[in-house]
Amino acid sequence: MKPNQKSQSPKKNQVQKMFDSISFEYDLLNAIMTFNSHKRWKKNILNIAKKLKPQTALDIATGTADIAINLGAISNCEVIGVDISEQMLNVGREKIIKMKLGKSVRLESGDAENLNFKDNYFDLVTIGFGVRNFQDLEKGLSESFRVLNAKGTLIILETSVPENRIIKLFYSIFTRTYIPTMAMIFSKDKSAYNYLLNSAELFPSGTKFKDILKSVGFRQVQIKPKLFGSSTIYIATK
Repeated sequence: MKPNQKSQSPKKNQVQKMFDSISFEYDLLNAIMTFNSHKRWKKNILNIAKKLKPQTALDIATGTADIAINLGAISNCEVIGVDISEQMLNVGREKIIKMKLGKSVRLESGDAENLNFKDNYFDLVTIGFGVRNFQDLEKGLSESFRVLNAKGTLIILETSVPENRIIKLFYSIFTRTYIPTMAMIFSKDKSAYNYLLNSAELFPSGTKFKDILKSVGFRQVQIKPKLFGSSTIYIATK
């Protein structure tokens, strides 16, 4: 789905404008809406990545660069973060400057579906809460596959819907009341959070997403649900 279903503008352009518009409030709203759980999940990605000992890492849809910054803690690892929203990148660049990580982490404007990197270049690719915003999901995942080397790993953190019926019911009630209320209080662009909520519910999570990853070439795919299945980490090897 697109942020604005009535608009004829491509989803990619709409997503770029949407994130530009909420860039300065994004971190605050993300913390409020996940009760800061997103930071723990992103640390989970770092812990998984450390065991892989990558020398080159690409964080796609890096946004305000939380995951890229975390990966900067890995010794002797070149980290690049890319995103289509220049305003989100600017917020991330300010963080990198404050944390003095400029030598190990750099951010670039880039399109997940048309990556400006060589084949088989990266040891690790990460994507946090970004794949559901791709205009063409399979094309974006195929690009991640292309830039990974033969032993490379893709780690994805994305929202999902709990499978347990009772938990799913409470999850639906909670997200349909709490998130719109928080957006109404704190955000200037309430429609952006309606899109993020709806796209999370429509995203093919769990085994469906596992099958999509395998269809573009990934072999082993692990699924690690978080917070009763409201978010999931996927680990796919090339």
